[in-house]
Amino acid sequence: MTIALVTGATQGLGLALVEGLAARLGPEDTVYLTGRDIDRVTAAVATIPAGGARVRAELLDVGSPGAIEKLAHELKERHGGVDIVFGNAVMRVGPDDDPRAIVDTYTEVNNFGTTRLLRSFAPLLRDNGRLLVVASSFGTLHYLAPALHHHFADLPDLDDVDREVAAWRDLVKDGTARATAWPGFVNIPSKIGQVAAVRTLAAQRRTEDVARGILLAAVCPGMMNTPTSALWWDVSTAPTPAEAAVPLLDLALEPADPDHYGQLIRYGKVLPWV
Repeated sequence: MTIALVTGATQGLGLALVEGLAARLGPEDTVYLTGRDIDRVTAAVATIPAGGARVRAELLDVGSPGAIEKLAHELKERHGGVDIVFGNAVMRVGPDDDPRAIVDTYTEVNNFGTTRLLRSFAPLLRDNGRLLVVASSFGTLHYLAPALHHHFADLPDLDDVDREVAAWRDLVKDGTARATAWPGFVNIPSKIGQVAAVRTLAAQRRTEDVARGILLAAVCPGMMNTPTSALWWDVSTAPTPAEAAVPLLDLALEPADPDHYGQLIRYGKVLPWV
């Protein structure tokens, strides 16, 4: 019996991941579709075609301290562990948003939500499990000035990742980030922080996880044709969320490649960190 969980799953890529898992898994398996609004979660579950795995609605606001830990405890009690986790919850930012006004909530969801997910669900992974954090190609140090690389390179612990993200967040909030080498597009440091979190935890768990067939990685779905992406770029020819979900589902369900462990993966290939 496979137990899978997708965060941020009421629309877009998250919903496509749930649909794909439900279609590829069997009736003895369970996929948890989660989100922070129970009405939207329930409505999303109702859209999943019948057949395949059972899809269950679960309320989860990753930006709420304690919520992820609570759900992890409940799933451990119900199932003893989990097999597949997609961390897809995200607060999106538009061109007209003032970074100073939104960065608190933005980092609470995107970054601290990611580290909470890693802390709570990595210990629950069963043999051959998958914990995949949806990030972006912006999550490589290539997009950060070299003078800033030390903030996210080779951090020893997830607490250190949180501290670096919080320090950057505070610079954005008080406006001083604009006078430094930090990029104005908050998505870049945030995505780098997500990938750094995966790399940090992977460095601690690598030997045992690889021996057990577990894959812990960040994943980049590539550009997608979604309303949010359309605010920034021309995405008229980009893949749909359902199309973008396919290589992510392959990572979750096919045998793990040890070379993918702890890396940022796009279309089955490793994106260099530096």
